Amino acid sequence: MPSTSLLHDLQTHTILSALQPEQLGRLLSHASEVQIPVDGVIFLQEQEADAFYVVLDGKVQIQVPAINGPGVDVQALGKWDVIGWSWLIAPYRWAFEAKALTPVTLLRFDGKAILKECEHDTDLGYALMKIFAGLMSERLHAARLRMMECWAPPGWA
Repeated sequence: MPSTSLLHDLQTHTILSALQPEQLGRLLSHASEVQIPVDGVIFLQEQEADAFYVVLDGKVQIQVPAINGPGVDVQALGKWDVIGWSWLIAPYRWAFEAKALTPVTLLRFDGKAILKECEHDTDLGYALMKIFAGLMSERLHAARLRMMECWAPPGWA
């Protein structure tokens, strides 16, 4: 059973607040805490996506890898931010990369188990699809803006 404090914090501080307390409690039954050291990789583009994360402590960098040279930093995320939407959409491969800027504590949600829950509870599935569609839109917009900043030729209007 999740702690009342954690349930309250997720309902108060995250995009998961749109869920009913019972739904969020069921998601928490598929969650575990993980520690990532500074510069540690949380996930890499094209690897199997089987989870999403909530940052409990620390800073995480979302990146788009480049063909040559360093990747493009899309967003720096911190406490209560949700990371990862690729677990919800076939082919279940990460669209971005995530790395720890500082030591990070994450709450990892098992995407495969949650997808099974969604098969049995379509209200939960629909609620999660709305939440994560918004997250996808936000991340893709941020990536587009950063790529335009980084890759625009000099003098390009």
